[in-house]
Amino acid sequence: MLIEQVTLENGCALGLKLDMEWAPLLVIRAKKGFIMCGYLNMDVANKLGDVAVRVTGVKSFEDVLNAKAVDVSEAAKKLGITAGMTGKEALEIML
Repeated sequence: MLIEQVTLENGCALGLKLDMEWAPLLVIRAKKGFIMCGYLNMDVANKLGDVAVRVTGVKSFEDVLNAKAVDVSEAAKKLGITAGMTGKEALEIML
């Protein structure tokens, strides 16, 4: 497992990467929420009330920051996060 600090304009987030069989499982955690790769489930994030953004086709933290959100939780929408934002744009709001 790789744990790395991800520095952004509004502060720092924590990146977690776990190499799986075919692709890495990636999460970047900010103060108010997180961005997750396609391995994780938005239905569960919504059920728990998490501020969450899902991106797909990513293999690194840089990919997560540059990828466009394909799905956002209801709690994320309340913060102004929308599908189509980059991971970096969403994280800046979460900080």
